[in-house]
Amino acid sequence: MQLYKQEEYYKIIGLCMEVHRVLGGGLLEAVYKEALEIEFKSHDIPYEREKEFIIDYKEHQLSKRFYADFVVYDTIILEVKAIKIIVDDNIAQTLNYMSITKSGLGIIANFSLKSLQQKRLVL
Repeated sequence: MQLYKQEEYYKIIGLCMEVHRVLGGGLLEAVYKEALEIEFKSHDIPYEREKEFIIDYKEHQLSKRFYADFVVYDTIILEVKAIKIIVDDNIAQTLNYMSITKSGLGIIANFSLKSLQQKRLVL
């Protein structure tokens, strides 16, 4: 049985692991995001960083926006963290982003620990 968007998922996680291998844990999120952007470019993986999303409500656009860390392959939400552990709030945030964008796959990558921690979310 194949995972949903398995090939794309493995490529993204592989690049996250490479960034973590080179930089280690304990740095700021912004550092990991910049390194991931370099990896995406060098591997010709389509992405958008800090992509803005508008929330519609009953034919109105709300003034509140949200910004996904990365949208990879046009549909995968990648949230980058540098925290002690992935918690329910991180999962809820990513699920909300996925719901609003109609994305079927979300990934939370936590670079703070000795090993890369990741969570795969599928709607």
